[in-house]
Amino acid sequence: MENTLTLDNVYRANYVLKNVVRTTDVIYAPKLKKGAEIYLKTENLQVTGSFKVRGAYYKMSQLTDEEKSRGVIACSAGNHAQGVALAARENGIKAVICLPDGAPISKVEATKSYGAEICLVEGVYDDAYKKAQELRDENGYTFIHPFNDPDVIAGQGTIALELAEQVPDLDAVIVPIGGGGLISGVAYTIKSLNPNVKVYGVQASGAPSMLNSIHDSHIERLESVFTIADGIAVKEPGSLTYDICSKYVDEIVTVTDDEISAAILALMEQHKLVTEGAGAVAVAAAMFDKVDIKGKKTVCLLSGGNIDVTILSRVIARGLLMSGRSCQLTIELMDKPGQLMNVSRIIAAEGGNVTSVHHEHSNEGSDVNGCYLRVTLETRNFEHIEKIKKALTDFGIKLI
Repeated sequence: MENTLTLDNVYRANYVLKNVVRTTDVIYAPKLKKGAEIYLKTENLQVTGSFKVRGAYYKMSQLTDEEKSRGVIACSAGNHAQGVALAARENGIKAVICLPDGAPISKVEATKSYGAEICLVEGVYDDAYKKAQELRDENGYTFIHPFNDPDVIAGQGTIALELAEQVPDLDAVIVPIGGGGLISGVAYTIKSLNPNVKVYGVQASGAPSMLNSIHDSHIERLESVFTIADGIAVKEPGSLTYDICSKYVDEIVTVTDDEISAAILALMEQHKLVTEGAGAVAVAAAMFDKVDIKGKKTVCLLSGGNIDVTILSRVIARGLLMSGRSCQLTIELMDKPGQLMNVSRIIAAEGGNVTSVHHEHSNEGSDVNGCYLRVTLETRNFEHIEKIKKALTDFGIKLI
């Protein structure tokens, strides 16, 4: 299978995709990390909101007329589904998408809106995958794999051709890894054009399937995955993507959900870009020093922007905590008049903004006259939090 991925194939995909996908902008992002020269490849602004449409469309364009007439099937909880649905519509092909019944409603609706037939399957992604295989065998559909397919990988590789033109003197690129289709296409293409460019992969720490597999030199399957980056929550890498990553990827690192949240927040605030969890992991890796990019002209690939609005508010709250922009203090006070006033006076003098106050009398075991005050503050950064804490303790107020 490996020999069918050639640079020629990527150029052919590029030609096919010319009038279908958007050549996404590369944006300079000086504020994300001091001392680094970071650029953002905005595939979160791609049609369907993710890079997935590239591989899906190119794969379908390569089907025979007979295969096209029978239709295609895919299983995905998100971006691949939308890519396949749009590509099928544009190519006049019937598409059936199997989704786990717990998939976010917004993603189900988005997939429907591109004209695909939806088949909700009880359980998780793996159950949807099994059902898709059954339907394929029953109806003769062609299965469009989300990552382990040379044509799909060639389609994703077209991003690297765009980068070669947009950032000709590129030193490094940081790419999210789920099943490995995106990084396989990007790494293979970039290294073929210029072997000196470093390619770094990023996984969520709750789903390090490719990292573990490469580390142990054979494909491994995780028992379970847990991360807010649902787009890269993959239990097992593909055979083809594993081979390509082993050969062409320089290093793979992981980022935590908190780091991902901070990256999503930074992208929104500083660059007005909405990304989903998976779309922000490259930036998280850069922000939190997971890869050494000092003095390197680096592109972070924002793979997608399809984040559920309900998750977004939770992510912002997490991101604010992670970046020292909000904090919670618990204070033990004597229950007598004026105590609360002292606390708020000190916080105000230090420039903190109180957003909520919870005041309760003591639990057993502490002073009869004691009471607890839980205060949530808006702050500037971690130094600011420390300054406020110091001012309170200097005044003789006891922090818990």
